[in-house]
Amino acid sequence: MEGIIHSTESFGSVDGPGIRFIIFLQGCKMRCQFCHNPDTWNMNSTDSFKATPEEMLSTALKYKSYWKEKGGITVSGGEPLLQIDFLLELFRLAKKKRINTCIDTSGNPFTFEQPFFGKFEELMKYTDLLLFDIKHIDSEAHKKLTACPNEHILALAKYLSDIDKPVWIRHVLVPGINSSDDHLSRLDTFLKTLKNIKRVDILPYHTFGIGKWEILGIPYQLNDVNPPSDELVAHAKEMLHVDEYTDYLK
Repeated sequence: MEGIIHSTESFGSVDGPGIRFIIFLQGCKMRCQFCHNPDTWNMNSTDSFKATPEEMLSTALKYKSYWKEKGGITVSGGEPLLQIDFLLELFRLAKKKRINTCIDTSGNPFTFEQPFFGKFEELMKYTDLLLFDIKHIDSEAHKKLTACPNEHILALAKYLSDIDKPVWIRHVLVPGINSSDDHLSRLDTFLKTLKNIKRVDILPYHTFGIGKWEILGIPYQLNDVNPPSDELVAHAKEMLHVDEYTDYLK
């Protein structure tokens, strides 16, 4: 078994607790208008490489001394759940080494249909934490922003709450798109139905990835959108009651 890898990062500090070895998997079916890694979309990218779970774990373990008590491995993307077989085997091996495991996901591939759901149930046995992106609470607006609806994403959020799997919620704040009081209030109402949230992060929209869009020849659709002001970010944090959530392993 081999995974299709976009890249790795040896000393990640914002993708889970502690210092993390981050594996970015290739492939994503969402087309987020603010994506800063559009080079991860295509599963068949010529810039990616293949590796077995054993090879990736061996590479990660070279940095284990830096992880200390809180750190470990985070698998991001792209969308890691598109390569669930690779992810499951990697995490199974990692837990044998007592390594903290984390998935950074938008939840887009989630379904209760088999065989995916059975594999996902098994994967959760070896997963300590999920960084869970909710791009927009309104499904039609979510589809406009990402080219995908959000019903199955919210269903995954509810399922993770039902099994009490720890999550950090991440919300990219895009002025004029998902920053209104109505949208933030609806998101807050939804988050309050979940019992497994350990942290909520507001990630201000930025334009650092525009150069990649230009290189790939993809028209960037948010040229008229500026990053949110500090005041808008603070307001969003207040609306989502960010301070009420307890940081996981902080």
